[in-house]
Amino acid sequence: MSTKKQTIKGLLKKIQQYTKQADLEIIQLAYDFAKDAHGDQTRKSGEPYITHPLAAAHILADMRIDPVIITATLLHDVPEDTNVTLEEVEENFGAEIRSLVEGITKLGKLKYRGVERYLENLRKMFVAMAEDIRVMIIKFADRIHNLSTLGALPPQKAYRIALESLEIYAPIAGRLGMDELKSQLEDLSFQYVYPKEYQRIKQLRDSKISGKEQYYTQIKDIAKKELAAANIKITSITGRNKRLYSFYKKLQRKNDNVGKVYDLMAIRIILPTMADCYATLGILHKQWKPMTGRIKDYISQPKPNGYQSLHTTVFGDDGELIEFQIRTEQMDEEANFGIAAHWHYDEKGSHLPKREIAWAKELAEIQKDILTKLSDLEAIKVDFLQTRIFVFTPKGDVIDLPEGSTPVDFAYHIHTDIGNKCTAAIVNDKMQSLDTELKNGDIVEITIDKNRKGPNADWINFVKTNTAKSRIKTYQNKSKIPTWLKSVLPKK
Repeated sequence: MSTKKQTIKGLLKKIQQYTKQADLEIIQLAYDFAKDAHGDQTRKSGEPYITHPLAAAHILADMRIDPVIITATLLHDVPEDTNVTLEEVEENFGAEIRSLVEGITKLGKLKYRGVERYLENLRKMFVAMAEDIRVMIIKFADRIHNLSTLGALPPQKAYRIALESLEIYAPIAGRLGMDELKSQLEDLSFQYVYPKEYQRIKQLRDSKISGKEQYYTQIKDIAKKELAAANIKITSITGRNKRLYSFYKKLQRKNDNVGKVYDLMAIRIILPTMADCYATLGILHKQWKPMTGRIKDYISQPKPNGYQSLHTTVFGDDGELIEFQIRTEQMDEEANFGIAAHWHYDEKGSHLPKREIAWAKELAEIQKDILTKLSDLEAIKVDFLQTRIFVFTPKGDVIDLPEGSTPVDFAYHIHTDIGNKCTAAIVNDKMQSLDTELKNGDIVEITIDKNRKGPNADWINFVKTNTAKSRIKTYQNKSKIPTWLKSVLPKK
């Protein structure tokens, strides 16, 4: 993050660069209003408090976010930390700004004061997210700036904020497809949660990519030349290094074998059309031999969070592995900013696809008594905040599951009876064991035995979703009730 001093003048200039129609006067007024309200309040670093909402507003302006959201961001801490009321915010800036600021105020500051209160605060967050996702966009910017200034806090408090950001905020940003914010949240938190691993991973990544810049420049030049010869216009072609926390997680999955991480450096090609993307893939494969099993088409089959791109890993002339990511400008914008891309300033206006936040609404509806059980914090992380996969029924219906799910999780997702009576699974036309880990894009068919009484107790050891676990436990508990007692219990 830039250490250059951020100013309101700089913010207005940024906004003006991507929209000439923004009401800069109202943004200036919001800044002045917030600065006056916060008065002589300071942050732990000793800086004037106004530097925080201003920095959060700059983060969103860098994303070319709708000026209405930026205006609310400048005001987001006013009702919480000053004597100014929401009514005064509405009088000065209107109902929409008040609604956004109120959403942030309702959210409050997530503080760990016992699991019950913490889970209640989480519930508030999910409710706020379901009501107006723009509130979460402001919250992410707020959290990113707080993480960038954690050095001013006591180590224990810094650790708690970073851990919460890594386990709650970053996964939510991921579910919303906001990869740029997710990556910032992860990398800023990483160094406080796992400081030794952070240093190790940083040194490892830097040593692996050291001196390869010139080689990648040559590869880019060859790709440009070949695409120009085929009359394919390139919007941009850039190199990018893998993010530190992403590299750390991938190394964990690869048993710390850095030789199996092929995308430490990648070349991203942005093109005008989808047809250009597929044509480019063919040209790259003609120039360099592709690596088997490393061609991924996320355009025809997007990731659950909406991510679209073509990925391929090819062998360079000297055997060096090179990853290419190929996408259109719109796909790139969606990949970086996800749901926030719907609020990029656009003269045509923008709308939010309802399917994008269906899961947030689902989570918001979970009953309070369930959320206040300690075990359910882990359930929330698995069922809602983990990386998702899409799998298909034989009829082509899409089932959204957490990564690592099995055919039993799939079966219970469809119906309790299907789960209780499942006996086998056919995955991509091949018989597989019920504990097989499903992959994105798998076609799954469940075989059931109508005479089967219930699930196998051992399934609890490998199922991933809270739904499957609770259904199996419920059946086990029922089967322990004596027959004479079952006959006198009221039937549901």
